[in-house]
Amino acid sequence: MLCARSCPVPKIVPFETHHRRYEAWFEKHEAVYISELLALRPFVPWKGRGIEIGVGSGRFAAPLGVPLGLDPSPAMLAYAASRGIETVEGVAENLPFAADTFDYALLVTTICFVDSPMEALAEAHRILKPGGRLTIGFIDRESFLGQEYLVHQNESVFYREATFYSADEVGLFLAKTGFLIDDWGQTLARPLHKICKIEPLRTGHGQCAFVVAAATKVD
Repeated sequence: MLCARSCPVPKIVPFETHHRRYEAWFEKHEAVYISELLALRPFVPWKGRGIEIGVGSGRFAAPLGVPLGLDPSPAMLAYAASRGIETVEGVAENLPFAADTFDYALLVTTICFVDSPMEALAEAHRILKPGGRLTIGFIDRESFLGQEYLVHQNESVFYREATFYSADEVGLFLAKTGFLIDDWGQTLARPLHKICKIEPLRTGHGQCAFVVAAATKVD
C-alpha cells in the first residue's frame, strides 16, 4: 500500500495504526489472497532485478520472489523485512532509484492509494530498463467488489482515502506513460464472503473484481 509524497500523513496512519488488522485480513480471506497471488504469478518474471512499489507487508513480494520493496509505512516495511524482503522507505511518485535500474516492477492494490497514477507510472517507467515489465494488480472499480467498496468506502479504515479506477482507465494511464499492454488477467468472480476455494485465473477483464495488467516499457 502506498500514498503520494504530497498526501497528508493521515493517509499512512491506518496502515501504521491497524497493521495487525491488515495482516488478519489475509488470514481471514486466505482463498481470496491465494487467488490473487496465482493470478499475478504468470505475469511476474522469475529472473532479473525486481521491485514491488507499495510493498505493504510483503504478502505478495515474498511468495512471488520479488527481492526489494518500497513503501511509506514503517510498520508495513517491518513485516516485509521479516518475510525476507529488502526494504526502502519512499513513495511511488518520487522513487529513490536511478533510471534504467530494474528489469521488472510490481504494484498490487497500490494504484488506488497514490495521489497521481500518472506520476507513479511515469516513475515506474523511468526506473525500468528498456523492455522492462510492469505488472499491476488492482480492484476494478466497475466490478461488483469495486462498487461495494465505493458504497461502503467511508466505513473502511483502509479504503476511506482510496481512489478506485476501472480497467480501461488503468490501460489509458499505462499507454500515456510509455507502456504497451501485453496481457490482461482477472480473478474473483464471486463476492468475498462467498469465496472459500481458490478461484482460477481468467483472461481479459470485465468479469472479475481483481484485475492484472501486464505491460512493457516501450519508449
